[in-house]
Amino acid sequence: MKLLSTLLIAIGLGAAVIIASPLSVGAVDVVGDACTNPANADSAICQNADDDIGGVIGIIVNTLLYILGAVSVLMIIIAGIRFATSGSDASSVQSAKNTILYAVVGLVVAFLAYAIVNWVFNLFG
Repeated sequence: MKLLSTLLIAIGLGAAVIIASPLSVGAVDVVGDACTNPANADSAICQNADDDIGGVIGIIVNTLLYILGAVSVLMIIIAGIRFATSGSDASSVQSAKNTILYAVVGLVVAFLAYAIVNWVFNLFG
């Protein structure tokens, strides 16, 4: 009975997705229309209007990696302050050391991800 109800739910969701999805979509070129105005020609959107999907993904990944790096550095600073103010409490010292370790690992992962993403874009771009 449970299998039958799960199957019926899956079929119903599949049918809803098929019915709700349009067969064709006609979109308005908002960027193209806005960039024909000479007053908007200097905007960052109009200067990058011809970017392909790889460029957009690269911008998103680089932005996320920048945020990850900033958060890691902030966590290292916070953990350093916690380490300096922990006194002789062993659990506080260990917690601060672990936070520093995890933040450094996060920085290493961010740098490696940045290198891999740029290598892949240079390889295929």
